[in-house]
Amino acid sequence: MFPGVDPRKMQQLMRKMGVQQNDIEAQEVIIRTADKEIIIHNPSVAKVSMMGQQTYQVSGQEEVRERSSAPEISEEDVQAVVEQTGADADSARRAIEKHNGDLAEAILELQK
Repeated sequence: MFPGVDPRKMQQLMRKMGVQQNDIEAQEVIIRTADKEIIIHNPSVAKVSMMGQQTYQVSGQEEVRERSSAPEISEEDVQAVVEQTGADADSARRAIEKHNGDLAEAILELQK
């Protein structure tokens, strides 16, 4: 933490002050905001407990991705709509996209 300070003494001092730090073995940390995702690869994560509050310290390799507002449509969803309506897969996918992933609305539209 601090240059020239013995890590054991630092841990003892932190304990005396009521600060506990635990390392967490994380594989990846993802922070989602309204318009993007911040992905931390190979993270070093520490959970710090002090005065009844928990704080997480994260460091690692950062990657930023823009978030899409379109819902993820799985093949199982498409197949379920096809089975319920008899429509082809392309029509089912378009109906699911139109209704923002709502399968019931997609099925009702294709049954009309």
